[in-house]
Amino acid sequence: MTEEATLYRLNKFISDTGFCSRRQADAHIAAGDVTVNGQLAEMGLKVSYADTVLIKGQPLKEKPKRVYLAYHKPVGITCTTERHIAGNIIDAVKYPERIFPIGRLDKPSEGLIFLTNDGDIVNKVLRAGNAHEKEYVVSVNKPISDYFIKKMSQGVPILGTVTLPCQVTQISRNTFKIILTQGLNRQIRRMAEFLGYEVVKLKRIRIMHIRLAELKPGKWRLLDPIEIKMLDQLVQDSSKVAASAQHDHEE
Repeated sequence: MTEEATLYRLNKFISDTGFCSRRQADAHIAAGDVTVNGQLAEMGLKVSYADTVLIKGQPLKEKPKRVYLAYHKPVGITCTTERHIAGNIIDAVKYPERIFPIGRLDKPSEGLIFLTNDGDIVNKVLRAGNAHEKEYVVSVNKPISDYFIKKMSQGVPILGTVTLPCQVTQISRNTFKIILTQGLNRQIRRMAEFLGYEVVKLKRIRIMHIRLAELKPGKWRLLDPIEIKMLDQLVQDSSKVAASAQHDHEE
């Protein structure tokens, strides 16, 4: 099926052009601002790129080219698109087009995070069931024991569940690497706390095939065509079902 023939929910169609968010698109539809082929649009209507969609009589821009950024989030930046919040990630990145983060890193954490204008890819990357790896280097407040490494690897009870088995490797007296396929709320911090440790530094160094490498704190780069092609391949069979509310915060 060609893109011209593919049907999209109207709010998604509007959002994909970068005009506004889906929620704002719904508000425009409810207010009677939107017409499709000269007819007043109704909520839930499906449209294609062959249709003429106007908002307040003005045509939408063409769907923008997909953009993917790798950003080294510094400590202190908040992963929100709410511009009124000081230190929000959108103001920090200063990208000239509308983008949003894929997942989150806690404000006290640093490291790699993706930003994009591609809403379709978000849950494909984030859902634990899709088993996409994220790798972290973590320092804690006291020497690490063999028991700590074993329990972190096997899974610990947090947030009414038990974390999935994961790879944990000690790299120094107080520091370890951990590879997760989950993104529970403050997962690594909660896991360490359950075992009597406090995280003092947390840095994400890899998401799937993309590494933080030499990217400095506060800097970003565009993913290159080869990285994007591999990303598409990795998520092509991934579920698009929305992640539960419990999974919408990553470490």
